[in-house]
Amino acid sequence: MTEPQISVLLVDDHSLVRRGFRRMLEDDPSIIVVGEAEDGHQAVQLAAELHPRVVVMDFAMPSMNGAVAARHILRAAPDTAILILSMHAEASYVRTCLEAGARGYILKNALDLEMVDAVKQVAAGKMVLDQRLGALDPPAGQSPPQLTTRELEVLQLIVHGKSNKEIAIVLSLSVNTVAVHRANIMQALGIHNTAELVVYAIRQGLVSIP
Repeated sequence: MTEPQISVLLVDDHSLVRRGFRRMLEDDPSIIVVGEAEDGHQAVQLAAELHPRVVVMDFAMPSMNGAVAARHILRAAPDTAILILSMHAEASYVRTCLEAGARGYILKNALDLEMVDAVKQVAAGKMVLDQRLGALDPPAGQSPPQLTTRELEVLQLIVHGKSNKEIAIVLSLSVNTVAVHRANIMQALGIHNTAELVVYAIRQGLVSIP
């Protein structure tokens, strides 16, 4: 009896990159790409519609990064395997994605066979980490406070330079609600101005860099 193909949703904000990944994956007859998304919001929507076995997703995307999108996807479909692709090898970025529930993290310059094998492994329930990544243990006493999924969405847009009004429009919230989230984030992190907040968020790998 033939094994069913592994269904994959590709998520990257560059169409040429998605096209290359699709060719790479579909060269293997055991994998089928069922859809493509260009940002985190579309990824969440398509994952709910298409029910892919694996979501292969870039970390750095506008509005909603891969880690936040992973949280949303896994909340609705916890059996989905998330494989994050990233240009960032820093442990802080890897930890952010794994804490969001991703089963794999590989660097974007991975060889074709590495990506195909990574998709198969996460689909089989295994954890996959790029061999070129360093140690993931955080320095003692420096683990960042846990933020909610909504707070991470707001934080991402703050780093992208959005005002409270602009964030409210993107996330369909009131301006007052965004202001409360911003205040809660700063209180949780012990930070008192936006410039420090942006620097901290990027250093800790909590957001993708615009």
